[in-house]
Amino acid sequence: MTIAVLFGLLFLCMFMGMPIAIALGLSSVATILMFSNDSLASISLKLFEATSEHYTLLAIPFFILSSAFLSTGGVARRLINFAIDSVGHVKGGLAMASVMACMLFAAVSGSSPATVAAIGSIVIVGMVKAGYPKAFAAGVIANAGTLGILIPPSIVMLVYAAATEVSASRMFMAGFIPGLMMGGILMLAIYIVARIKGLPSQPFPGFAALAFSGARALGGLMLIIIVLGSIYGGVASPTEAASVAAVYAWLVSVWGYRDIGPLKDVAWRKEGENALVMLARNLVLLPVVMVCSFTDKEVNHVVKDAAKVSIMLLFIIANAMLFAHVLTTERIPHTIAETIVAWGLPAWGFLIVVNILLLIAGNFMEPSAILLIMAPILFPIAVQLGIDPIHLGIIMVVNMEIGMLTPPVGLNLFVTAGITGESMGWAIKAALPWLGLLLIFLILITYIPQISLFLPDYLDSLRGYKS
Repeated sequence: MTIAVLFGLLFLCMFMGMPIAIALGLSSVATILMFSNDSLASISLKLFEATSEHYTLLAIPFFILSSAFLSTGGVARRLINFAIDSVGHVKGGLAMASVMACMLFAAVSGSSPATVAAIGSIVIVGMVKAGYPKAFAAGVIANAGTLGILIPPSIVMLVYAAATEVSASRMFMAGFIPGLMMGGILMLAIYIVARIKGLPSQPFPGFAALAFSGARALGGLMLIIIVLGSIYGGVASPTEAASVAAVYAWLVSVWGYRDIGPLKDVAWRKEGENALVMLARNLVLLPVVMVCSFTDKEVNHVVKDAAKVSIMLLFIIANAMLFAHVLTTERIPHTIAETIVAWGLPAWGFLIVVNILLLIAGNFMEPSAILLIMAPILFPIAVQLGIDPIHLGIIMVVNMEIGMLTPPVGLNLFVTAGITGESMGWAIKAALPWLGLLLIFLILITYIPQISLFLPDYLDSLRGYKS
């Protein structure tokens, strides 16, 4: 009865068009009032505890803020130029460079829609001008943008870690090889299509130009080293690394590249200026930038946008955590787990069911909400069947990638349609041919666990832990 009321109210609210966060909270509160002895005061306490007790979730606002600065501060454009100089000379190289740029930006943003918006708004127009079909360019970016939640640091991985209390660092490690693998699969497919359709390539600019573009992109590339290096090296937790990333992203955008902020369009070095004088002048400007940033309209606008996204996402998480609390207190996951185990369903059969459920849910719900609802249910079953929780997490993240491309709630489709000025139907048709690659990739990730587990197990063995 409790299960029927909880999920019945949830789906009824969703079908009525109610926002997912409100639907989660309302169904949870109604179930508590009808079937539990908890008071309304305890419900407010649970909402507060949902975010305050999960230290890992504090990383989310910091990663969102760093992503906002990098999306606005010209980092994406420099990463794209570096990617084009690296692989643009290969057949179909501009599209391959777009995938590479998405992979690089994913490693500094942690967000899939942000990756599509930052990279796609620049490269889709460039590919069309170079002779690529517009639908081809949009489809590539929509799919490559999903790497934003697979390549660490990933906001979705942080949500899964908070919901299941597994290590966020191990989740990041587990996503690294699958992210590179998916990017490689997309680039290989682009190369094959380019050979068949005779798509253009760019002339190789030379090693000097490659080194120059790499140096210009170093501001963004260093963030990858700082964040992932500190986490994998055990120097900092994901939350600490995220806070450093936010400060560094501000520093690079406002003081380094100077695309926004009080020093916008001010050159680092004046004509004929001595290098030591140049360095001293810029170091003197740093405290001035720090003070003036508080009143700069562009910087304030970036911070406000990041705050809005953070509040929206944390509100969804708080209500989803309340929903998960109801599931746990009513022992719903344990009941479902005991039922499925009693059926004698093997691990491979259970993973088929998991993928089907998540693919269906991805059509209608936002990734973070899906993880917070489904993870507490699937986690105990997976443990009883001997499935590694980290492996399950990567399977769920890849399913969320596919959900980003499936209507009616595919976030990447909305972003792609917005930046191309085309209809939602056009964006769906553009992304559809590439979706098959993600489905094949999902099968590989599901049934070859070492793709996900090799790196975290190997790094643990290096640290002297039992793998």
